[in-house]
Amino acid sequence: MSDPSAGAPAPGGGQRGAFMRGGLLAGFGAYLIWGLFPAYLKPIAQVPALEVVAHRVIWSVPFGALVLAVLKQRREALAAAAKPAVLARLALSAALISANWLLYVWAVAHDRVLEASLGYYVNPLIFITMGVVLLGEKLNRVQIIAALLAAIGVLVLTIGAGVFPWVSLLLAFSFSSYGVVRKLTPVGSMPGLFIETLILAPIAAVILGRAMSRGEAAFGAGSLPTDLLLLAAGPITVIPLALFALAARRLRLSTLGFLQYIGPTLQFALGLYYGEAFTLAHGICFALIWTALALISIDAVRRNRPASAAPVTQTAAASPKS
Repeated sequence: MSDPSAGAPAPGGGQRGAFMRGGLLAGFGAYLIWGLFPAYLKPIAQVPALEVVAHRVIWSVPFGALVLAVLKQRREALAAAAKPAVLARLALSAALISANWLLYVWAVAHDRVLEASLGYYVNPLIFITMGVVLLGEKLNRVQIIAALLAAIGVLVLTIGAGVFPWVSLLLAFSFSSYGVVRKLTPVGSMPGLFIETLILAPIAAVILGRAMSRGEAAFGAGSLPTDLLLLAAGPITVIPLALFALAARRLRLSTLGFLQYIGPTLQFALGLYYGEAFTLAHGICFALIWTALALISIDAVRRNRPASAAPVTQTAAASPKS
């Protein structure tokens, strides 16, 4: 079974509806997992962020290879790796996502879950801007109003925090940039992700090797729960990123951007559970963002009713671009 987003244009008619629904389900699944990710990281908060990221890379390689074998996409991965232009883009996306991982793991370990989630509230706005500026996507009136409401909500939260949200902004820019690079790279979801982890694997091996040689490695230090959680870093990393890469190639960036509110909402809830402060600014931000989501949901339902009879007008947004 091959990935339909790996090179085929978006289908037309009713098939296009199924194509887009698959992208929506993939995007929802990715953001659900990411939204609950702090619950995975908290039990290993004592492990240095760099070591956690190194384990994510190392254990993603064998798990990714297994997924490629099951999906019969090994030839696609080899073909992509043989193209210097594709390999260069994947090296860039690998650098972006590893930087994003490192900062996020550090933020959770240092009780900054709410600040990290703010970054993913800012992220959809950056996706929307990139979609308009770089890819020529257009927003309808409802989407513009929703984007403005969300922007105001994020601004209120930023001002209410009383500090420059550098963690939030770096997380937002690194992940939005990763999404754009992957959307513009002509390679399937899993093959591209597998190559990214292979590119990062030698660096991760050096990091773990040095930690072990110094006796500072958390893995194998006598805590079975910690060892199991670090081993689980592979599937926990691969599954949502594969879903995200699939969604990014099937959906407009503006649609993908609005789906991203799922993740930070769950992260906010976990931040509150962990005892982080909830201020009036948070309340105002939530109210504005959920209003924006309600508008987008109603608009999407209204526009999708006649979708089966409507002609295909935007194949470029769903199909790969080189």
